[in-house]
Amino acid sequence: MSMDFARMPSLDLVRGFVAVGRRMSITLAAKDLHLTQSAVSRQIHALEEQLGVKLLVRGHRTIEFTPEGERLYRSADGALQQLQDVLGELQARSRNKPVTISATIGFTGLWLLPRLGKLQALYPDIDVRVAAHNRLVDLRNDGIDMAIRYTSADRAPSGAKLLFAESVVPVASPSFGAASLRSAGAVSALTLLEFDDERYPWLQWRPWLDAHVGEKGKPRTLLHFNQYDLVIQAALAGQGVALGRYELIRPMIEEGRLVVIESAKVAPASRHGFWLIEAEPRPRQQVQQVADWIKSEAIGLSAPTPSEPEGEVHVDR
Repeated sequence: MSMDFARMPSLDLVRGFVAVGRRMSITLAAKDLHLTQSAVSRQIHALEEQLGVKLLVRGHRTIEFTPEGERLYRSADGALQQLQDVLGELQARSRNKPVTISATIGFTGLWLLPRLGKLQALYPDIDVRVAAHNRLVDLRNDGIDMAIRYTSADRAPSGAKLLFAESVVPVASPSFGAASLRSAGAVSALTLLEFDDERYPWLQWRPWLDAHVGEKGKPRTLLHFNQYDLVIQAALAGQGVALGRYELIRPMIEEGRLVVIESAKVAPASRHGFWLIEAEPRPRQQVQQVADWIKSEAIGLSAPTPSEPEGEVHVDR
C-alpha cells in the first residue's frame, strides 16, 4: 500500500535519516550534512512522528535500527544513491557544456580569435564554441549563450552591454608606402582594397572618397574581397590601402603591422558600436566568466586621435 504523494515526508528528513544510517552516528552524519547534531536529531524525531513508528534505538553512544528503520533505510539509501548519481551526472554535464559565442565573421577573425589564448590561459577548464556568421540568431532556441553584434544604442536589444564604439580609418602595411589620401592625385597612385558587398557602403571606398577627397578621387586600381577579414589580410600583405575598423585592428596598428594613412577631413564620431547580448539574465558560472572576460578585454579601446578620420557606420544585427 503506497502513501499518498502529498503526505510523504520531505526529502530533508529522509536524507537526514539515511545520513545517520550510513554512519550509524548522529555526530558524523551532522558533519556530512554540515548541520548541528541537534538539527539532525530533530530531523529523525520529525520523521518518526510523521510515520508513527520508531526508526532508531539510541543507547549510550550507540545507535541501532529498529526492524522498521532497517527496512526504510535499505529502500531510502538505494533511492538516494540513485538520485545522487543522476544529479552528479547532470551537474558534470552542465560544467562541461561549452560556452557558445556568436559573432560576425569579421569580428571573430579580427578581434575575438587573437584573444582566445588569453581566455584559455585564464580559464583552462572552460570549453568555448565560436559560431562565426553574419545571420540573425535566436540565442535561446539556437543554444547560444551570448552574441556580439554591431548596432546603435537606440536599436540595441534590452540588456545589451556596449563593448566599444567603432571608427573607420584608412590603413595599409608600412611596406606599401602610402603617404596620404589628401588629394585626388595621391589617390590615383594607389591600389585600394574593397569590401565587395553593397550592403556595407560605409566600408566601401567610393562613398569614403566622395566625402574625403571629392568626385575626382579615383584609385589606380581596386582589389575586391567578399569577406571583410580578407580585406585586412590583404592590407597586412602590402597589397593596398583598406578601410579599417579601428577598434578591431588596433593591436595591428599598435604593433606597427598597419599604419593609419592621413586624409583631408575628419569625419564625425560614430554613434554605433559593438554590443554584448546575453541569452540569460542569470547565466551559469562559466558563461558569466566568459562574458566578464570579453567586457574586460574591451575596456580601454578608444577611437582614433582627431587626425585619424572616422567614417560612416551601419547597424548589423
